[in-house]
Amino acid sequence: MTFSREQIERGRSYHRPRYLSELADFVLGVAVLALLAFTGVGDALLPDWSWWAQALVYPVIVLALLTLVRLPISYWRDYVRERRWGLSTQSLGSWLVDVAKAFAVSALLATILLFGLVALARWTDAWPLVAAPLAAVFVVFFTFVAPVVLEPIFNKFKPLDDQELADDLRGLSERVGVPVRDVLVADASRRTTKSNAYVSGFGATRRVVLYDTLLQQMKPAELRAVLAHELAHRKHGDVARLSAILVAAAVGLVVLLWAVLGDGASDPRKIPLAMLVVMLATPVVFAGLAAIARRAEYRADRFALTATRDLGALEGAFTGLVDANVADLDPPRVVYYLKYTHPTVVERLDALRQAARDEGLEAA
Repeated sequence: MTFSREQIERGRSYHRPRYLSELADFVLGVAVLALLAFTGVGDALLPDWSWWAQALVYPVIVLALLTLVRLPISYWRDYVRERRWGLSTQSLGSWLVDVAKAFAVSALLATILLFGLVALARWTDAWPLVAAPLAAVFVVFFTFVAPVVLEPIFNKFKPLDDQELADDLRGLSERVGVPVRDVLVADASRRTTKSNAYVSGFGATRRVVLYDTLLQQMKPAELRAVLAHELAHRKHGDVARLSAILVAAAVGLVVLLWAVLGDGASDPRKIPLAMLVVMLATPVVFAGLAAIARRAEYRADRFALTATRDLGALEGAFTGLVDANVADLDPPRVVYYLKYTHPTVVERLDALRQAARDEGLEAA
């Protein structure tokens, strides 16, 4: 057995309250939106202005109310417990700044989308035929610009300082046919002790990012294995594939909004109902995305094994992440299917070891 009973229980102790808090957060959000959508409370909050002014300000009002009502849950889950577990490096002020940033970004995006919905519905009865392709374009554009517009709001990025390691990682990228100019490092340590690596963007904005905590916690061979995994996502076009799936989801949401709102989409008072529809649909959409993402993770793991020929490094990287991130090694199945974009570490290691046997490799 790779992991001790203590590691398994530690993951459960950390994550089970988080799952319950996330459920409570979701239920509270649904309740607030339902209250605004189906009672006079929503109308009382809406200023008696012209339709376009209402459509501009109402999403911000609704999101502000949602944020304030749910703030005690997120404060306990994302600040108090993270500090208690020794995973957060933030002060309360810094955490509140992040909350404010997240609200500002959400409010801007919601205002653009919901104002556009109301405006299109007032312009033509055939608004879904216009909204669907516009939603698709928005998803693609957002995926493209997020690395250079959205991500820097929350983190600073710089090229890897260790030139020897940078040359080693670039050499690996060239050997596997996915050359990169820079491996960027995010200053995650100013917020957390957790580790991560990811790819984002496509075309001119595609990037591979390592947390600075990852560099502190892993050996060079393990970092090489992690990079090979991330390069696999680029080689296999996983970001573009995810974007295409999100495009389909966005079009589906437009159809759903049309079915629920109909001609009412032209009324700014229906904005809470539109947001409620999206919130209720999100778990279903995300469950589908998560299932596809898990398959991509298995493929990327296998690619990393073939590229590095180093099962021991992959095992070391994954077991290190279990401790650094307090991973849940045995999550409840319903939670797993609804929100896990990665297989559990146990599942990934089992698959890697089987692949290593197939290729005649042994752990170092």
